[in-house]
Amino acid sequence: MTTFAPDSLALNRKLPLWYQVSQSLRASILGRRPDAPLRLPTEDALAAHYGVSVLTMRQALKELEAEGLISRHRRRGTFIEPDARRGAPVRLLGSVDAIVAQQSGMVTKVLEHGTGPVPPDLAEHFPGVARAGVFRRLRSDERTGEPTNHAVNYVRPDLAARIDPAELEHRPMTKVLRDSVGVAISRITDTVEARLAEPETARLLDVPLLSPILHYTGITYDEAGRVIDVARIHYRGDRFSFTVTLDAD
Repeated sequence: MTTFAPDSLALNRKLPLWYQVSQSLRASILGRRPDAPLRLPTEDALAAHYGVSVLTMRQALKELEAEGLISRHRRRGTFIEPDARRGAPVRLLGSVDAIVAQQSGMVTKVLEHGTGPVPPDLAEHFPGVARAGVFRRLRSDERTGEPTNHAVNYVRPDLAARIDPAELEHRPMTKVLRDSVGVAISRITDTVEARLAEPETARLLDVPLLSPILHYTGITYDEAGRVIDVARIHYRGDRFSFTVTLDAD
């Protein structure tokens, strides 16, 4: 039987290996083609693919099984659940690669791109900058077409001018800034809070007014410590959960 082929991953030794592997494999599963095989390679083969131990691989698979993305069967193997896109978690632990992976597996439509005034509550992140690049996108489930989240990015104007909006239909903003614009990203600070859907958000996400949503704010810094991008993303509350992982030393 043909097995599913996951993407490769450059590991960051400062973060738990099992977590990075699970997030990379998760992104591969969520972004797979409709005709991709459902059977995963063996633990040994996956461990060799990612360059980790079998124990690390086993822990990563256990995480994906707990999310309901895969099922494991003695003697038969490990299989991707056909409806694996349901109930995706929003996570706060990860490298830049893990954050990029979290944004994979969706269809993205660029709703707006241009420049606009920096919102007053973001002025502290863009000192001396009156107007920033503004990019609005709507992400939808690849299979059903159902809206999943609405994102607005405020980017430093000198960098925004170098962004091809067409790239944002296929790649996350973080990846475009890093790989296409050439920004050396040092860290991303994430905040997630519960809110109620306002009229515009409710319309875009196709949910009732005042429905619960998860409001994510991601602040991206370059190596000089400058804020280069602030992302505000509204996630449908019925499609995403909020998860934090803490490792005890």
